[in-house]
Amino acid sequence: MKFALIGYGKMGRMIEEIAKSRGHEIVSIIDIDNQEDFDSEAFKSADVAIEFTAPHVAYDNYLRAFKHHVKIVSGSTGWIPQHGEDVKRMCEEEGQTLFWSSNFSLGVTIFRAVNRYLARIMNQFDAYTPELEEVHHIHKLDHPSGTGITLAEELVEEVDRLTGWEFGQLTNPDGTVEGTKEVAADKLRIDSIRRDEVPGIHSITWNSDADQITITHDAHSRRGFALGAVLAAEYTAKHEGLLTMSDLFKF
Repeated sequence: MKFALIGYGKMGRMIEEIAKSRGHEIVSIIDIDNQEDFDSEAFKSADVAIEFTAPHVAYDNYLRAFKHHVKIVSGSTGWIPQHGEDVKRMCEEEGQTLFWSSNFSLGVTIFRAVNRYLARIMNQFDAYTPELEEVHHIHKLDHPSGTGITLAEELVEEVDRLTGWEFGQLTNPDGTVEGTKEVAADKLRIDSIRRDEVPGIHSITWNSDADQITITHDAHSRRGFALGAVLAAEYTAKHEGLLTMSDLFKF
């Protein structure tokens, strides 16, 4: 298959390596200094474009790719509140295709399924209060993480006593702390920690006076995310519409 890359940082380079190892061709690489290549014949020839950039440019990247009806796989977060409905409309009514996930790791996809299953069980036990913590490297600017938000939203959906989530505390790379751990009883608290070069750790804890239950996903490297993005691109090349990891892995 022919892939284009939008964004050529650490993740983009790893995706390139994995895609080539699986026999795919990288026909176009677009970064901040060659935006005009969105209109190139090379980019137009791509079966799928894989996009890992930043929240403030992701939506514009989608529009530039959709202009040429190039399908997109994207791991960029933060654009949904402002542009989510518009992207959904383009996929449902205008024949565009976007495979989006806040996290492409197979392990995280399994972890999300475990999170939903455990939440359904814990919905029966009011004595337990859930909390969520995410830890990432010091270069990650957004908080909470997109994966943390996804996990929170899926948990809240299963627990009747919760009406949503709220951000709690941020521990900065220098050790300073912002925010509070005091949130309303009907809200799930998300805490964020920025430390060293951590690829990503997500933990969900259910606390009671008697005990606690904790589930954790700890990424060893970014390689699992990159492989998942390539698997998603292989799937997207043969499918259309607004796609997610739930389409790729049905569990």
